[in-house]
Amino acid sequence: MSIAPEVERFLSEEGVKYEVIKHPTAYTAAEEAAVAHISGYDWAKTVIFFTPEEEPIMAVLPASYHVNPDLLEDLVGAGELRLAEESQFSVLFPNCEPGAMPPLGNLYGQRVFVDLRLAEDEEIVFNAGDHQEAVRLRYSDFERMVDPVLGAFGEP
Repeated sequence: MSIAPEVERFLSEEGVKYEVIKHPTAYTAAEEAAVAHISGYDWAKTVIFFTPEEEPIMAVLPASYHVNPDLLEDLVGAGELRLAEESQFSVLFPNCEPGAMPPLGNLYGQRVFVDLRLAEDEEIVFNAGDHQEAVRLRYSDFERMVDPVLGAFGEP
């Protein structure tokens, strides 16, 4: 597999310059960052939660961080969040391998919440549909395309 067709089309339609980074197969964001020789602070991982109303949302944070659910719940303002199960990913993210979904919530009808740590960097790197390729682009382009809610919910 490679970069998901809808991701490639979306980036092209937005006129965004991006680089595809090929790397050995890895299945966690921290492993992917390591095999791609990119800092875990710079690699964005996407974690999916459901609100009490069953709305899927994306929490995007550095690969080396984990989500503090209480802080994310405060930011989302929708009550107690439930972590999505991997078995739900195929319905939410067609054409993506489980766990390799890109943080482009507008492609999938999902709100995106980004940890402030990622917004400090000039670039963002993330999965684009599989576990062998990632996309690197300017954070400012990502922010313009996705219009995420920024907040502090990740912890090292």
